[in-house]
Amino acid sequence: MKILVAVKRVVDYAVKVRVRPDRTGVETANVKMSMNPFCEIAVEEALRLREAGAAAEVVAATVGPAQSVDTLRTALAMGADRAVHVLHDPDPARPLLPLAVAKILRAVTLQEKPGLVILGKQAIDDDCNQTGQMLAGLLQWPQGTFASKVILDKEKQKATVEREVDGGIETICLDLPAVITTDLRLNQPRYATLPNIMKAKSKVIKKVTPEELIVDIRSDMEVIEVNEPPKRKAGVVLSSVDELLNKLKNEARVL
Repeated sequence: MKILVAVKRVVDYAVKVRVRPDRTGVETANVKMSMNPFCEIAVEEALRLREAGAAAEVVAATVGPAQSVDTLRTALAMGADRAVHVLHDPDPARPLLPLAVAKILRAVTLQEKPGLVILGKQAIDDDCNQTGQMLAGLLQWPQGTFASKVILDKEKQKATVEREVDGGIETICLDLPAVITTDLRLNQPRYATLPNIMKAKSKVIKKVTPEELIVDIRSDMEVIEVNEPPKRKAGVVLSSVDELLNKLKNEARVL
């Protein structure tokens, strides 16, 4: 069985995000970029399933500019067998929405014919948490979101997924092929070793365009302006409970 893993290039989680001077979007020039943390978890889970004998091949896929090849190289260095790069130069005013990404991934899925598609539950740049669900809907495949544990049964062609919900842990059984999105506690991603980083340079990365996949990615949404949130006022140290109650009643007016 083949597993397709979708990954995304985002501003590194340790970097303080800044708005561009022209307010058209977030500054990405000369900023450290890395693989979305939830996508790292998805890659790790696919590799573990392959190592357990549940899959024969792991294919990484991404949608983005030429620089996104670095993200695919990271996935290949972790252990993915090959990669697919759908080239798309972003337009800050017309961002690539989750539905467009899901349509592209659907086209890639129909070409690759995997038995399982794994994605991170969301990206840390837009926090949409929509692509996996939309992809499952477009493919008309069952889905298991927010997975904290995944077990594959090759003989029965089923996947058992434990998912985190507000009330605790929900266990569902999916017929394969299926779409799974990963939660934070599913696993701890491995570090790429130097030998694997060197090997990744020779692994195959197939490049295609949305036009070649016959996918319309035109956006119906236009970004007018991006602004930083207002700065919080400095806090005040109060000397007594009575002073606190007075401020809550007369200044904040919450009592």
